[in-house]
Amino acid sequence: MAELHVELVAADRKVWSGEATIVIARTADGDIGIQAGHQPVLGVLESGPVTIRQADGSVVIAAVHGGFISFADNNLSLLAEITELADEIDVARAERALERAGAAKDAGAERRAETRLLAAQRR
Repeated sequence: MAELHVELVAADRKVWSGEATIVIARTADGDIGIQAGHQPVLGVLESGPVTIRQADGSVVIAAVHGGFISFADNNLSLLAEITELADEIDVARAERALERAGAAKDAGAERRAETRLLAAQRR
């Protein structure tokens, strides 16, 4: 299966880079799957888990909180405001953050905590 080159970048660091067979991300227009040969795309990323499936069958999951997605010439860039790999997520801390956000009625913080928990569950 053909591969595409993926760069997952946060405002403060390169989070992941490598080859993938498919990447699934949430955009303002809904979920999108990108494979090699896809038509060019430029869009806004919404908070949600990003799934990167590699040719060997392994999967990289990341919690992404806003940003942009760009695809052309089999190069996919995910430029996120904030992102964490699922393996980096402290589940207990994310659960506490979800509780605090709910009590404070902070919808943005609540969505970020929920996204972290979703990504952690998929690893």
